Amino acid sequence: MLAKAAEEVGVGLLSRGTPVKPSLQPIVSHDNPRFRHVLDAYAGVVEHYEACGCHVHVGVPDRETGVRVLNHVRPWLPTLLALSANSPDNGYASWRMVQQSRFPGSGVPPVFAGPADYDAHVARMVTCGTLVDRAQSFWLARLSPKLPTVEFRVADAAETVDDAVLQAALSRALVHTACLVDESPPVRDDVCAAAVWAASRYGLDGAGVHPWRECRVPATALLEELLKHVTPALEARGELVLVHDLVDQRV
Repeated sequence: MLAKAAEEVGVGLLSRGTPVKPSLQPIVSHDNPRFRHVLDAYAGVVEHYEACGCHVHVGVPDRETGVRVLNHVRPWLPTLLALSANSPDNGYASWRMVQQSRFPGSGVPPVFAGPADYDAHVARMVTCGTLVDRAQSFWLARLSPKLPTVEFRVADAAETVDDAVLQAALSRALVHTACLVDESPPVRDDVCAAAVWAASRYGLDGAGVHPWRECRVPATALLEELLKHVTPALEARGELVLVHDLVDQRV
């Protein structure tokens, strides 16, 4: 219906992480008690938050595996963001991520010792009042509160179907890799935060932050490292050529 309506007035649809022209007075649903609670808790931060992301759910056999996956994917989340950056505004490739960073606890999740530690962390933030309930978090990847999945919430809204497929394939390959390899070397929380900022600022067109070398490198070099890291998982599913073709289209 949207495509037809756009065609009738001589324009096309554009999928972006943030609107080209933000609303002067965004409307927040008051029919849902939880939404009212969210609005009361975050006030103007959520009232003027107009953004869309591309969420990817990848099934895991249990929550223990899910936590292991979360710990493993931390260094790679900024690269997924840079690859997806699709909300240009105010000099940033992903203005959506800048807006999201205003919420408490946003960004790369911390390292968890296991599911009990994960649950305790979420419960603690609810008790502290920074989350409205245990179903909420602002991490770029988390255990889904409703499904047996790891939920990647890092990417901007996909510009094309191919972009969505690329995010799905890389996210699934990261999960499969996490289940097969030993634990990755630890990365510092502040370096992860710097990497998220660099990805939101430049996308793939500038410098990223290397999670282990702790310095600026071309974002495209980080993308190459990600592809190398997940190559065995992509080969096992017969998706390596597809992913490289989609990356070439994006870059």
